[in-house]
Amino acid sequence: MLLYEILLQSIPLAGAADQSAAGSDKSGDIASALKSLSIQDLLNRLAESAVGFAMDLAIAIVVFYAGRFIIRKIYGFVKSVFLTRRIDASLTTFVLSLINIVLYFILIVTVIGIIGIETTSFLALFASAGVAIGMALSGTLQNFAGGVLILLLKPYKIGDFIEVQGYAGTVKEIQIFFTVITTGDNKSILIPNGGLSTGSVNNYSKEEYRRVSWTVSISYGDDVTRAREAILGFFAKDDRIMPVSADAVPVDEAAAIDAAGKEADMAYPGEPVKCPGWLRSVFGKKSKGVAGVSGGIGNAVKGEMPLPKPNLSPAVLVNELGASSVDLQVRAWVKSADYWTVYFHYNELFYNELPKYGISFPFPQLDVHVNGALNSQA
Repeated sequence: MLLYEILLQSIPLAGAADQSAAGSDKSGDIASALKSLSIQDLLNRLAESAVGFAMDLAIAIVVFYAGRFIIRKIYGFVKSVFLTRRIDASLTTFVLSLINIVLYFILIVTVIGIIGIETTSFLALFASAGVAIGMALSGTLQNFAGGVLILLLKPYKIGDFIEVQGYAGTVKEIQIFFTVITTGDNKSILIPNGGLSTGSVNNYSKEEYRRVSWTVSISYGDDVTRAREAILGFFAKDDRIMPVSADAVPVDEAAAIDAAGKEADMAYPGEPVKCPGWLRSVFGKKSKGVAGVSGGIGNAVKGEMPLPKPNLSPAVLVNELGASSVDLQVRAWVKSADYWTVYFHYNELFYNELPKYGISFPFPQLDVHVNGALNSQA
């Protein structure tokens, strides 16, 4: 290519007509140039062009390393600004990854232009190739769009414990194409953002409280009331367990759901939820022509939507009368961060302390009765 440019530069072109003629028959021009140039002239031109190319290459290398240094400084500056202003860590990692890719792309295009390659044709080639690559990498583009949706909708954030696509772990990074989670045994799992934005995500850290459940099996004949009092006594001494609430809804879940449905229009004394302005305007316009609008819709028009208070009281319920045991379901509400600590702690405590209250843990057993007649024959 370097020799080709030298030969083109050596062609004597007088005007535009000569230039158009040269463009239409470049091979003939090169042949004529070879005949008109002596070996010494050809070597001189080749040396000059080689020196010029070497200088351009040296400048391109300097620009590349200087640009990489500037990109790192910009990356560090943006990162420090985000950390100083306490921007969400999920948004920080995503934006930093995007800045890194865009700046390096601009740097590479600049270096190619310095070397002597036409950047316009390169960009046109890149655009046309981008269409084909985009079709081939449609899944990757879907992951990029999924990452944007995750940052906008925030179904989870860095530090949340989630379960998705058969994996459970703590979110470590939200990158452009992948979300990195760390499992309980310290394995890093990269999950594509496309599936995360369109699939189901179980976020254990979204709510402040979680309910812990145990199944405690006691023997037939044991006092259920005594077992209940003993377990609730354990909970009353533990600050991690939510105490009994005086104004809690009924323990039975079916009754609680039914009560919530019946009292939705009666301004149930729960925590109000603020509705956006456009929702209030929609409900406000439609409610003018409707007769007998209930109190619940009226509150929604005003910007408040009542919600029933959840029952966070501990409970001990008879769940099942099994073949060899009475199964008690024990429920307690704790903060999400204390879930596993409380769960394993009370597994051991129930086993060690309940027998002191006269509660025994049965095991599967079979009673065999021998017929008297058969016994005498034997």
